[in-house]
Amino acid sequence: MNQPTTNVKHILDELRQLGEPQFLPAMANFGINIKKAFGVRIPKLRKLAKVIGKDHKLALELWKSGYHEARILASMIGDPKLLTKNQMDAWAKDFNSWDLCDQCCNNLFVYSRHAYDKALEWHTAKDEFTKRAGFVLMAVMAVHKKDFDDTVFEEFLTLIKKESTDERNFVKKAVNWALRQIGKRNVQLNKIAIKSAEDIYKMDSKSEKWIASNALNELTNENTRIRMK
Repeated sequence: MNQPTTNVKHILDELRQLGEPQFLPAMANFGINIKKAFGVRIPKLRKLAKVIGKDHKLALELWKSGYHEARILASMIGDPKLLTKNQMDAWAKDFNSWDLCDQCCNNLFVYSRHAYDKALEWHTAKDEFTKRAGFVLMAVMAVHKKDFDDTVFEEFLTLIKKESTDERNFVKKAVNWALRQIGKRNVQLNKIAIKSAEDIYKMDSKSEKWIASNALNELTNENTRIRMK
């Protein structure tokens, strides 16, 4: 890998070199938008991000380029301390793939002081990927926010139950993810999440039954309980 500069053009050239065009059909098969993609694998993006280091100004410029991998790279080098609510909203509106949504939430948004507020705001969004982002944030906060009180996640479980009727594929999978991650946070939340999943299962839609049954399989698993203890 060549030593990148903070010049957007040079970084885009680097991404083209790292890209594997033959990988693009596989990305598309996984539901990833490849309209402006190079076919760069995530490990290569992480390696490049490590070389570049945190650079919020560059992250903003890379995002504006519109290229799929440039935007994922932007989420890796962005500074969560400099994130504003407006920037998070703007980026969320640009989400056009589940992986871009998830990478932004995992790499950057979850570490922002606005993460909780955005999870609450986005969980009822009309746009599929913005709504997904709301629940992905709940899921990753369950992993990363060690200082959060259980009451925060009990609140999230109420919202999960309410929105489990959404049949859209990328939403229901994120709702399921959030339910499972909260239920694996500790023993007490595991009990509450199992009860929530059982309540969801009693509802009528296919989405609800899939979300609940999939979550229950993991949350009631003995290995899950052993890991929590």
